[in-house]
Amino acid sequence: MEEQVIKTDTGVIKARYMKLSQTRSAILERARECAALTIPSLLPPEGNTETMTLPTPYQSLGARGVNNLASKLLLALLPPNQAFFRLVISDKVLADLQVLNQKTEIEKKLNQMEREIMTWIETNALRVSSFEALKLLIVTGNALEYLPDEGGMKVYKLDQYVIKRDPMGNVLEIIIQEKIHPEVLPQEIQQAIKTSETYTNEKSVELYTWVRRENNLWKVSQEAAGIPIPSSEGSYPIDDCPWIPLRWTAVNGEDYGRGFVEEYLGDFRFLDGVMAALYKFAAAASKIVFLVDPNGTTDVRDLANAKSGDFKKGRADDISVLQVEKYYDYQVANDIRRDVEQRLSQAFLLMSSFQRDAERVTAEEIRQMAKELEDSLGGVYSVLSQEKQLPLIRRVMSQMRKQGRLPLLPKEVVEPMIVTGLEALGRGHDLNKLQIFKEFIRDIPSASERLKAVTFMERAGTALGIDTNGLFMTDEEWADAMNQAQMAQLAQGALPGVAQEVTKGIMDSAQATPEAG
Repeated sequence: MEEQVIKTDTGVIKARYMKLSQTRSAILERARECAALTIPSLLPPEGNTETMTLPTPYQSLGARGVNNLASKLLLALLPPNQAFFRLVISDKVLADLQVLNQKTEIEKKLNQMEREIMTWIETNALRVSSFEALKLLIVTGNALEYLPDEGGMKVYKLDQYVIKRDPMGNVLEIIIQEKIHPEVLPQEIQQAIKTSETYTNEKSVELYTWVRRENNLWKVSQEAAGIPIPSSEGSYPIDDCPWIPLRWTAVNGEDYGRGFVEEYLGDFRFLDGVMAALYKFAAAASKIVFLVDPNGTTDVRDLANAKSGDFKKGRADDISVLQVEKYYDYQVANDIRRDVEQRLSQAFLLMSSFQRDAERVTAEEIRQMAKELEDSLGGVYSVLSQEKQLPLIRRVMSQMRKQGRLPLLPKEVVEPMIVTGLEALGRGHDLNKLQIFKEFIRDIPSASERLKAVTFMERAGTALGIDTNGLFMTDEEWADAMNQAQMAQLAQGALPGVAQEVTKGIMDSAQATPEAG
């Protein structure tokens, strides 16, 4: 039985989108100016297509700064080959596990799940999409990530969606506008679109996706060309929304964030303007024009046709070169330009040198990078860790559960926790605590002898994120190894006596042989 398709003239979702876009217009204009001064392709002018030429800024410092800062943020938020989160157990369950002596085993299993989640992130190329989202955040202050159940990630720009928040900053609704081909829609929707009055032979139609919060659920519905799509209606848990709205800074009472470039917009405007003037000055100064005294005796044609080394009649005072007498003015503008470039370079961390230019970056360098991001960006890194990393991990875990690659973990028992700031990324702080603890008990009588070596080593391996399965002998293997070692020692101790008897027998035999002859 086919679902009933309800036709509308304008579309309820589109009307809501147009209403919310009025609030977005001023933010969108400001974001486009920030993009035009840094990387114009991040948010092109309205109506721009891929065949049109984008505006080109007169300086490249903006693009270098955005790419550099985004790279550092990506390395700190999604460090390669390291887990930036932990699956932690509730205190009540942890106490029960300690009583049952199962804490170490459970932590090993959780550590294995963490590695599987990181492998999923790498194989689904989430790092590439996250880099694009970070650049959008730096320049425009806003980005929307979408992680469908099938895996992967899609990033929406500010001109592709509208958002509404409550006074506390919680998201109430999101509406996404897309251009799609009608062939990807359900068959009954295609027929309804072709028979509607507004249908044209265009290759694409407008698709609107409405995500709204109702009680403890996210409700989702779609419409194409003003026609609702009943099969698209659904809901998601409040902490498992596929759409993750991001913002660089949160301003009370505002639905959208403000970008990092906007904070230095005055410097970027000046730098772009003075660079344009300096380029024009350089072009004018490089133009060579000779002036000839009209009352002079020098023949201009003779000079024009003269070869190098020729002798011509004339006076040197009759010929002069036109010069731009603006050198000191140029120096003033150039000095201010250098000061502005230095300020912007410091703001976008272009002058930092703590990271080596190497293939492998150590965990300590990542910690130092996180510290500099904290100090330079005023806590933005910590905000991103909670508004980007935590929803991302929850959504990835949901994707893996739906595909049967991760077991169902009760939320009241196990929850992901982002490890950020000076405590280091991953489980490095646990390892430091274990080392300090070992040094502490070394001076306590009989404490070291009572320490369970295997359990301690397994916890150290878990802190380092190493799979310890198969690294340590079982109790039976250890007992066999000890027995074999004892037998080998006994055999080695008995060897000199045996060798002495054998030597004596050989010597006796050698002495008896001549007599026999």
